Amino acid sequence: MVPIVAIVGKSGSGKTTLLEKLLPEIKKRGYRVGTVKHHLHAFEIDYEGKDSWRHARAGADTVVIASPHKLALVKQTRADIALEEMRDRFFHDVDLILVEGYKTLAYPKIEVFRSTVHPKPLCTTAEHLIAIVSDDELDLGVPRFGLEDILPLADFLEHTVLRK
Repeated sequence: MVPIVAIVGKSGSGKTTLLEKLLPEIKKRGYRVGTVKHHLHAFEIDYEGKDSWRHARAGADTVVIASPHKLALVKQTRADIALEEMRDRFFHDVDLILVEGYKTLAYPKIEVFRSTVHPKPLCTTAEHLIAIVSDDELDLGVPRFGLEDILPLADFLEHTVLRK
């Protein structure tokens, strides 16, 4: 079973920036990583006028854009797809799935907290919280990493999540 770890935090805390720094380090260690960005609102990944956009506008429930180098799937849904279902359908070829968001689900979580942006962290209890990445000397009963502590954070993930 591919492990799922959620990178959580309030808006503007640096979740995406952390992922941008962490992903290359995990990849350098030989792991295959998938990501999911959870978004609460509707979104478009295609542009008006493009063929795939036109397919969807004409009524296609699923549109795949395929090339020798990339594959993109756009599927109309009636509700959020469970992470377990996404993992089983789309992530069978990875060693780890890092998700940005899903702060209310029961997955291991790493919170990104910057005291210069928000007065207090999102996760103040240790339930499902496995680490915090912060500019503040917080003690939430889990390992704490600085905002630039990418190597130690990757070590932590490798020893606690990837090697289980």
